[in-house]
This record gives sequence, C-alpha cells and structure tokens, in this order.
Amino acid sequence: MSSLASANAASYFVDRHVEEGRGDKVAFREYGSGRSLTYGALADASGRVATAFAAHGVVPEQRVAMLVLDTIEFPQIFWGALKAGVIPVPLNTLLATSVYDAILRDSRATTLFVSDVLYDTVAPALADNPFVKTVVVIGGAAPDGTISYQTFLDTADAPTVAFDANADEVAFWLYSSGSTGQPKGVHHIHSSLKATADTYGAQVLGVREDDVVFSAAKFFFAYGLGNAMTFPMAVGATTVLFAGRPTPDSVVDILNTEQPTVFCGVPTLYAALVAYMDKNGAASAPLRRCISAGEALPEDVGTRWEKHTGVEILDGVGSTEMLHIFLSNRPGDVVYGTSGVAVPGYAVRLVDEAGQDVATGEVGELLVQGDSAASCYWNQRAKTRTTFEGTWTRTGDKYECRDDGRFVYCGRTDDMFKVSGIWVSPFEVESAIISHADVLEAAVVAARDDDGLEKPKAFVVLNAGVSPDGIEAALKEHVKTKIGKWKYPRWIACVDELPKTATGKIQRFKLREDA
Repeated sequence: MSSLASANAASYFVDRHVEEGRGDKVAFREYGSGRSLTYGALADASGRVATAFAAHGVVPEQRVAMLVLDTIEFPQIFWGALKAGVIPVPLNTLLATSVYDAILRDSRATTLFVSDVLYDTVAPALADNPFVKTVVVIGGAAPDGTISYQTFLDTADAPTVAFDANADEVAFWLYSSGSTGQPKGVHHIHSSLKATADTYGAQVLGVREDDVVFSAAKFFFAYGLGNAMTFPMAVGATTVLFAGRPTPDSVVDILNTEQPTVFCGVPTLYAALVAYMDKNGAASAPLRRCISAGEALPEDVGTRWEKHTGVEILDGVGSTEMLHIFLSNRPGDVVYGTSGVAVPGYAVRLVDEAGQDVATGEVGELLVQGDSAASCYWNQRAKTRTTFEGTWTRTGDKYECRDDGRFVYCGRTDDMFKVSGIWVSPFEVESAIISHADVLEAAVVAARDDDGLEKPKAFVVLNAGVSPDGIEAALKEHVKTKIGKWKYPRWIACVDELPKTATGKIQRFKLREDA
C-alpha cells in the first residue's frame, strides 16, 4: 500500500519522498559536525524508531518527551513516534529543572529522549517521577539508569510502516512558552502540519525543492518546527541544523558557510544582526526569503536588514495554538510596522471586550480561524473553553486594522493601557524608541505617576559603547517627534538586558513588577 493512503503525517512528509525518487536528497545537515541525513535514511531511521518503541513497550497514544537539540536525531524521533502512533512532546531546551519536572508530570511521558549536554539539568526531575520508565540519551556516554540512542535503535530489527492514523487524531503536543505562568500542553492533530505547509509554507513563504533553509528558531518552538521541518520537508528541500545558541557571530558564519536561501529569525535576533552588520558588513548568503515572527518586527530593524542584505523580511504573527503564521506580509508587498494581512486559508477578526467586531482603526483582540488550530489544552478545560470558541481561536493579541486592510500590532491584551482615556500601544512606543541610533532594544509598560494615573515607562538597552548620559531627554524628544507628544515615556530606565522567554519574547509582566 502506498504511504499516501494513510492520514499519518509521516507518510506525507517522510515516506512520500522515497516513493517519488528523492531518497538520496539531503533532508538535514548539521552545521559544524559534518553529519547529514537523506530523506531515504530518515525514512529508514524513523521506521526503526517506531519499531524500537514497540520493543520497549511504548504503545500508541502514550507520550514521549523530547528534550533534544537541533540535531539529526530530532526528526528521526519525531517522525518515528508519529509512525508508531506515539505522541512526541518536544520540550524547550532552555528551561529550568523545576519546569521540566512540572511538564513531565503533566504530560505523563513514559519515555524521555535527552541530548547528553541537557541531561544534568533534567536528571533531578527524574528521581521520583512515577511515569518516565525509559531515558534515552543522545550523544556521549549513557549515565547509569539510562540507555544510549544507539542501544535504543539496536532493539529494532526492521523499520515499521507508518501507523494508519486518522487525520483528526492527536499527533504531537507542544508546550506553549507563554509570557507568564507554567507552560500549557497544546494538542495538534496529524492534518495540522500539512495545513500549515499548504497555506503559509506554499502561498506566502513559497519554499521550493532547491531551497536550503536555516531557522534560528529551534524545533521545539512551533515557529521553528514549521520553518525547519514542515515547510522544507513538504517540498523535499534541505534544512541546515544548528544545535547551539544563535548569536550574531554564529548566525553570520552559518549564512556565509552554509549558503541558505531561506532564513527564519525573530525580531530580537534581527536587531542584534543589523547592529553586528553595521560594524562588520553583511553576510554573503544567496538569500531570497527572510521571515520573522515571535514578536512584531520594528520598522527600523526591517529597513536596516534590507539595506544590508537586499532582502525584505516577511514579518508575520503566529502562535503555538495555531501552529504557525496566520497573518503576514507577502513577498514584494511588505509594509514594515505592520503584520500584513491574513494568510490564505485563514480568517481573522478584531473584537471588543463584549465580543463584538470593532470598526476599522479601532483596537480589538485578534481572533483567528483556520485548519491548523489546536484541539485543546491538556487538562485545562476552562482555559480551553475561553481560548477555542467554536472555529475561532483567541490570540490574546491586540491589533488595529488600518484602512488599507493591514493589521498593526498594538500589544498583548495584558500589556495595553490607556493614557488620558486613549489606548496606548507599547509596541508603537517601543518601535519609536528603537528607531533612535543609540538604542538596541526597548520595552514599554504602564507605570503610575504621583496622581495614580498610568503613563508609559520604557526600559532601554543601549548599543555597545553608548553612554546613558543625557539619553533620557534625547529619547523623550525623539518619541514625541516620531509618534506624538502624549505617547512619550515619562520615565526611561537603561538596563543591560530585557527579561525574555526562551523563544525571545519580552516578559513585560516582570517589567511591570519593577515599574
């Protein structure tokens, strides 16, 4: 039977390429290690992972946690789990032991795959965990009580064909990063992956078989999973993997040596890269597409990147709940400072606190509708019911729709505040501040003045070598000139860094506490 007869996502994204003659095409190659993985080798390895699950007593619908760096083992395990009907749960590789303990208990994962350099962080959470029966260590020697990845694979005498899944059954979980609170387990079904590939991947990004893709955002991040796996694998392209931290130095070296044609970053990294390129010159990669998500991209960062590279950044917005980008700028039709328009296949609307649609030019909460929406949050019924309203998903983002139909990000619902009765967008003020030549990053929150009224307060990271002397007055005047006198920050604090989640989102709730 052809693999395409099954709704299992692994049949489409992995086995199809062998059937269509791309078995020898490199699917993934690692920067720095020299290791690579062809589509044919991935089909075989993922089939053996599926067999090994059965040999270790892991049955369909059980969860397996993946605390795995961006190496070639990740796609083998992820797709192998889908082939076995087992549910992989990729975990953020930058969390603390206590958070891993909470997630492993919440998911009740029976098996944990962990990269050797991450083992010491998660090990204390395994000591009295009642659910994890097998720990598989990738790379290096396996500590006592664990087995190596190779030992795990050696239990498979032959690859297993893909489990005959239903398109609507749960394929994998992602734990939302969130800017506050503990992560939530988000359920995604088999058909969601192809839904994002057919919409954003094909109709906005336009990824091709001859592309080489590099995503600075990691596999564990919904954005990175689409960039580095779903979209290139949908068309048989090649992905460059990097297990390390994406600093300007490392990213520029990857761009120069690996020569990707598609680069996927986040605003924080783009800001750091343009500051680096201002001093050191641009990279030499043959880029044809660059995209951004995670937070809204400041206009100044986009224009400076385009000046250095000659390639526009397609800024968009997505979420863990929707799996990837659903609102985006398009190739050849980029307006920096906006999130563009709805991706084909998605519908969006803005509503007020009563759930009524707001008028053009007014601020409302963004709701989105599309086939990639998650089915629920694990064990959080109340949160599921308030987020997933019929076919609509609440994003928690505040937006304004302009007269030209483009959407402008205003901030998270919890981040918005009013000055003199008028909504203030923290992002608008931040973008104005960042456009100043001395500023690298900025975050704006509400603080109360002596009369108890809310006004903007800015936390600012200055460029290297810039003195803070006189900067407060200069930035206040700069903002007044850019966006209006009443929106300027009444207080400005220069800081060494801004608090962020592991995926680069600014944690404004921590700044509100400081304010």
